[in-house]
Amino acid sequence: MLSGQKIDDDEIKMSIFFGGGSYYVDLKQEDALKKIIESLMKPELYEVYVHGHTDNIGSMEYNQWLSDMRTDEVIELIKKHGIPKDFIYDKEFGEMSPVYSNETYSGQLMNRRVDIIFKKLEM
Repeated sequence: MLSGQKIDDDEIKMSIFFGGGSYYVDLKQEDALKKIIESLMKPELYEVYVHGHTDNIGSMEYNQWLSDMRTDEVIELIKKHGIPKDFIYDKEFGEMSPVYSNETYSGQLMNRRVDIIFKKLEM
């Protein structure tokens, strides 16, 4: 599953979705991330916020670890495609900040994600 959307001229947001218990980013999602980074006229003019999430299946400790692993994987891809670590800020929420209901299977699927926000620096 993949979602990428432009919010406005100063902010771009995309989400990378994962299978249950996985922190593997498939090639289709990596390619979408790469295209967004390449579309930035000057990537060095952006801060990147990476927020890791999980569903509520498993222990809180496991979900926090999984959130950390997902965030780390995405950060490595962002760095690989040209944005230095100094411009990347991460926060791992684990299961603590669901956007979708974990009471449904579709909600659980949507909560297995990392949100990436490219925010243009004010100059």
